[in-house]
Amino acid sequence: MRHFGLIGRSLGHSFSKKFFTAKFQAEEILADYELFELEDISQIRNVVATHLLAGFNVTIPYKERILPYLDELTDEARAIGAVNCVVVKDDKLVGHNTDAQGIEATMQWIEPKEGTKALVLGSGGASKAVQYVLRKLGVQYSVVSRNKSRGDITYDELNSDTIAEHKLVINTTPLGMTPDTESCPPIDYSSIDSDHTLFDLVYNPVKTEFMRCGEEQGARTFGGMLMLQTQAIASWHFWNRK
Repeated sequence: MRHFGLIGRSLGHSFSKKFFTAKFQAEEILADYELFELEDISQIRNVVATHLLAGFNVTIPYKERILPYLDELTDEARAIGAVNCVVVKDDKLVGHNTDAQGIEATMQWIEPKEGTKALVLGSGGASKAVQYVLRKLGVQYSVVSRNKSRGDITYDELNSDTIAEHKLVINTTPLGMTPDTESCPPIDYSSIDSDHTLFDLVYNPVKTEFMRCGEEQGARTFGGMLMLQTQAIASWHFWNRK
């Protein structure tokens, strides 16, 4: 029996255990996947040793905070500055980022037009993966954050002209995630029109308030389910590399 899991703080919303449990059963894989809610990421090595983890995923708020506790990083994880997948190999914790693969999979469906500008809402670990993919695709972007030191502009500075100019808006915050489904990023949705595309990394619920507000203005919307599934399968491939 091999053991895997998800490290985070509040994991009641997570589909990861259900996803991997179903995968293991369907493919007759002798493994399990558990949820580990940590009050502090400094507990991570004790969790790995106690539960004999062969690998694990990392979610809010630890995608950046876990970096000092890892022994190695892949080039991509280092370039992004955040980790959502860890392989335990020879007692070493090796950090990967599979969020980028999930984001890129969704971007293939979005197909931003040449010259499209993006607004990235949020500045945490998921935001860093989004920024990495946008740079890779050559999409110009600005980061909106509550803290000016972590972004290009704050929500208070974000005006209707800026929103109108940026036709791709990506939510990387947990706002709108179950159970807080009525919340959404505090932007002027009346500045969005049918030329906009809204991409929400939140996958639970399937249609978030952010997406609903965009659709009311005629925008295309994409949720986070494809990203979730793609990054999960990518994590599984890393855990099974020889």
